Amino acid sequence: MLRIVTLLFFTLNAFSVAAQTLSTSAGGIELTKMVSGLDTPWAVGVLPDGAFLITERDGDLLFVQNGKATTVRGVPKVAARGQGGLLDVTVPRDFRQNREVFLSFSKPQNGGAGTAIAVGRLSENGKRLTNVRVIYEATPGGSGGRHFGSRIVEAQDGTFFVTIGDRGQPDNAQDRSSPMGSVIRINRNGSIPVDNPFVGQSNIKPEIWSFGHRNPQGAALDAQGRLWVSEHGARGGDEINQPRAGRNYGWPVISYGTHYSGQKIGEGTSKAGMEQPELYWDPSIAPSGLLVYSGKLWPQWKGNIFVGSLKFDYIARLAGKSLREVEQIKGPETERVRDIVEAPDGSIWFISVGQGAVYRMTPQG
Repeated sequence: MLRIVTLLFFTLNAFSVAAQTLSTSAGGIELTKMVSGLDTPWAVGVLPDGAFLITERDGDLLFVQNGKATTVRGVPKVAARGQGGLLDVTVPRDFRQNREVFLSFSKPQNGGAGTAIAVGRLSENGKRLTNVRVIYEATPGGSGGRHFGSRIVEAQDGTFFVTIGDRGQPDNAQDRSSPMGSVIRINRNGSIPVDNPFVGQSNIKPEIWSFGHRNPQGAALDAQGRLWVSEHGARGGDEINQPRAGRNYGWPVISYGTHYSGQKIGEGTSKAGMEQPELYWDPSIAPSGLLVYSGKLWPQWKGNIFVGSLKFDYIARLAGKSLREVEQIKGPETERVRDIVEAPDGSIWFISVGQGAVYRMTPQG
């Protein structure tokens, strides 16, 4: 009954009657509340016709069109505990042709859960996923409820990058016999690309693209097709990385943070054979969604990276040859920013967990 009431609220109030404004380096921007009343939203995917999908961590996938929200049937069962549940949603470039969407989620396993990827076809009315199949599952998973990672990014060649956290067990990130603590690369059907860096090497998972990651919860491509990720450090040491094939990004051997106890992590901040971050934060901002902007509506922001902060309630804008945080976009609406994406029209959409809402950013006027 409670869920029915919530959906009725969406139906009547999906679009705000008036946009709010914020001041930025690019001038005033309008923030339009696209939907509210959400329960722990995790990801948003904008469809070519302006409708959109939202995941809620407890396992609901919502389809919103013309101010009306529908709970999509056919979503895989999730292990909704701790940080696990229904996580990312990705709308591939060829959605118009086959209406397929990709979901990441914590899949129940014996004694725990593991990060998994499913694909299904969205019905024309948005009410159901059909032909749903799990194309990848990280095994063995773990009994804890932390660090699932779970961002899905479609690469320019049609393969998919998926971020997988260390599941709260730091040593996993250096163990290449496990996919935990890595960025993996798979084909659309879940098979392994033959040009992955570790294909054919014994005792190494062939899906691994890069490793030594703690918990990457933001990921996107830039205009050159390069992958960028944001990942949570421990106490300090949040990072922006550009994962390259076969590279080791250091966790937990090197880090710019400390353990929550205050104790030193690993061997320091650098070690031969391990990559340095493009940027790190200390103190931690708890970075989540990440976007590399096209410049369509704000040409001055072309190529800039936008990252949501769960801890300090703002959107960080990163720029420069030596990447740095150059601006904080902040207002009541940016409370615990979980996801941030660019829509086909160049507008920027983000999820505010604290507000239980999705907002759309456009230039003022």
